[in-house]
This record gives sequence, C-alpha cells and structure tokens, in this order.
Amino acid sequence: MLVHNGEHAIDPYEGDTPNMPGSSGNGAVTRSTLRQQIADALRDEVLAGRLQAGQEFTVKEIAEQYGVSATPVREALVDLSAQGLLEADQHRGFRVHAYSVADYRGMIEARSLIIEGMFLRMEQDSERFHHPDDPRIAAAVAGVRRRGEEAQRAATAGDLTVLIGYDLRFWRELSALFGNPYLADFLHRLRVQTWVCTVQHLRRLSDLRGHLWSGHTDLVDALYRQDTGTARAMLAAYYADSVALIERLAAG
Repeated sequence: MLVHNGEHAIDPYEGDTPNMPGSSGNGAVTRSTLRQQIADALRDEVLAGRLQAGQEFTVKEIAEQYGVSATPVREALVDLSAQGLLEADQHRGFRVHAYSVADYRGMIEARSLIIEGMFLRMEQDSERFHHPDDPRIAAAVAGVRRRGEEAQRAATAGDLTVLIGYDLRFWRELSALFGNPYLADFLHRLRVQTWVCTVQHLRRLSDLRGHLWSGHTDLVDALYRQDTGTARAMLAAYYADSVALIERLAAG
C-alpha cells in the first residue's frame, strides 16, 4: 500500500523490514530510502508554503500523516534541521525555520561570493572551460539550457511552485558544469534556503507575473560564450531586485 501526499508516494512498510540473517543489511538501506523520501516530501511542503514559517509539528504527527514508523521520520526531521529548514525544540517537537530579511541578504551575499570565485576560475583557466567541439560538454550545456527554458516559462506565468522545482534543478546542473561537487552541493543548499525564505513573502502576492527572475537561458548563453562580464551584470541585477522585493514585502 502507498500513502500519497501531494506528488509523493511513501511506502509505510519501507524501513520496517527486519534485518534478518542473510539480508545483507537491506533493512538499513530501505529505512535510509524512506528517510530520504520523507525529507524530500517535507522539503517540498515547506517550499510550496503548505508548511509555513513558525508552524510546529511533532514526529508522531508526521509519522501518522505519512503512515510510517517514527524512526525514519525523526531521522528526516533531524536532516532538515541540519540543513537549516527546521528548528528542533526538545519539548515541542519541530518548527519551520522563519528566516529574516537579514538572513536573506546573507544568503545572497554568500551565493554571490561563491559564484564570483567560480567566474574568476573560468577566466583564469579559460582553456579548461572552452570546449566548443566536445559533444559531452555541448550536450550538458543543452540540458541545462532546456531546464532554464522550463524555469523561464514558469517564471513568466507566475507559477511559483513549478518554478522552484525547475530553478533548483537548473542551478544544480549549471553548478555541476564547473566540476566541483562540493561547491555545487553548497550552492544547492543555499538555493533551497533562499527559496524557503522567499516563499514566506512571495505567497502574499496574488499575481507573481513580473516578479520572478527569468534570465536562465541568457545566463547559460553568456557563460557558454565565456562572457563573465555579462553574467556578472545579470546576476548583480537579479540579486539587487530580489533583495529589494523581499525588503518591500517584509515591510508590508
């Protein structure tokens, strides 16, 4: 039996399989998989605004909601707390972290500093990043550009929920092209936190058309040309506009 929550289907028996002799530890593997499923589902709930900033819940409540045991739920909630999306309260369970405007500015600053370092590396080692005849590079860039097109369509339509999914994938795949998985993972975590903060404010707007950044493909094209100057200018404008919007919405 599957318990459905939105787009997620979670097997309530996964993770409860006893580690019998000869099973090679499959119980631990399935529990880890269930733990990740729950973490992903809850992260999506936060990003969609269905779990709102400051909202409290317990391990028992989440376990009952998904029809699973408490252990993988507790592990998933601890994981999300380590990622900065939840706060743990010893007596009251967990709550969705409420980010401030100052937090948002800090996230944007951190992202811009890291991306600037990546741009500098591209400029200093241009031969490494310039392979117009390499079919693998061309295919990877084309894939990122397609993801950017999907994100742009959602942004133009003002569809925040769809945009967030495509935008996260776009930036993760774009960051991966630089060949440093540690940077890509760190930027992805920052991007998720930024969206969690942004969603708390953007949901106040009845029509998001014209408020969501849609420069994804232009950025890819600039980087493929190794035009870091244009890429810098695009991101600087994007960051300034987004901070101004969040400040305005937070001020009411």
